[in-house]
Amino acid sequence: MYDVSFLTLALSNGVPKRSAIVALVVGTILNLINQGDALLFGGELNVLKLALTYCVPYCVSTYGAVTFAKTQLRPRGERA
Repeated sequence: MYDVSFLTLALSNGVPKRSAIVALVVGTILNLINQGDALLFGGELNVLKLALTYCVPYCVSTYGAVTFAKTQLRPRGERA
């Protein structure tokens, strides 16, 4: 069996770019929902929440892409 590391897959085949696009779209929507008043009307922002709201969708998207890629690399009939 050909075993590829998580990090190798996470940094290959356009995964970082796709994950960044997902994080940008989803993170922006979530930030508008969670801190919309502060963002739109000049209130106090929670910078940690702002950063995490982009980080989490990036990580989830990357994890999904890597686990899918690992299933595609697995020989037919072999289970995880």
